[in-house]
Amino acid sequence: MNSTKLTNKTILITGAAGFIGSFLCKRLLESIDGIKIIGIDCISDYYDVSLKNSRLKMIEALGKDFLFVKADISDAEQMNAIFESCRPNIVVNLAAQAGVRYSITHPDIYIKSNIIGFYNILEACRAHPVEHLVYASSSSVYGSNEKIPYSTDDRTDNPVSFYAATKKSNELFSHSYSKLYGIPSTGLRFFTVYGPMGRPDMAYFKFADRLVKGEPIQIYNNGDLWRDFTYIDDIVTGIVKIMQNPPKPSKDGAPHKIYNIGNSRPENLMHFIEVLESCMIREGLISTPGKKEFLPMQAGDVYQTYADVSELEKDFDFKPTTDIEAGLEKFVSWYKTYVKQ
Repeated sequence: MNSTKLTNKTILITGAAGFIGSFLCKRLLESIDGIKIIGIDCISDYYDVSLKNSRLKMIEALGKDFLFVKADISDAEQMNAIFESCRPNIVVNLAAQAGVRYSITHPDIYIKSNIIGFYNILEACRAHPVEHLVYASSSSVYGSNEKIPYSTDDRTDNPVSFYAATKKSNELFSHSYSKLYGIPSTGLRFFTVYGPMGRPDMAYFKFADRLVKGEPIQIYNNGDLWRDFTYIDDIVTGIVKIMQNPPKPSKDGAPHKIYNIGNSRPENLMHFIEVLESCMIREGLISTPGKKEFLPMQAGDVYQTYADVSELEKDFDFKPTTDIEAGLEKFVSWYKTYVKQ
């Protein structure tokens, strides 16, 4: 791998008002001297816009070199203009339409953001060469693979949701651009990211909302689900390490690499809920465990996710380590302030 310093570099981060994007901006601005960040986000109303604005305020409160541009990556003209004026050294594409179940009912939004939007980023990187393109993929590309843990060497051509199909397409597009135009590119397969200021459409956030309201928690597959929950700080640490190490050309000549970033320790959903409830009881948000409504498996869901992070460990001497007890405690501590706003 080639090592590239982030000091005094210009970094373009799409999805900057999103969960991962905002925490990445914050970490970079706090820890890297002379760094300049251009943050792009369209501020869609897929979930609470005020939460996205709060994340941006968190970044801007640092008083560092951060420029926010409200823009949609599916607008090629906007993207070209931003790349032309800012000339980023490194691009981190985290903008995407998220959500497995939502993709089944609203596929057109995923085509616009995850396919056309990502294509525009690739074209902009081709027209304005960058040192490294890092982009978000997802553990969902593994579909219903029964072999565990999931390795980046496993087949990923059987997606069970449209969202997963769009993320797999990102990996294929990126590989082809990397091969054709020599764009050093790294795809990151994130595993169930959670933490403070997270996405309200995620299960743990929905559970907290329903518990506070005294409503029953809806639990799919009768609670027999396993997820490799990964705390936001671990995700950001992984991204920062990878940003500084563009891949060298592989055997086929493409400087392209894919990594899993997951805790590599699946948790049973029922245990996860028990820990969440315990944290909420300690914080005085609820007094007793909530009611449960057990439902069958939902379309697009998978039984288990489990990351093999051996490549991450080998190349960066790093693996996520935050357990759900510590992670959920931090989430609930923040959530208490969020519900009182």
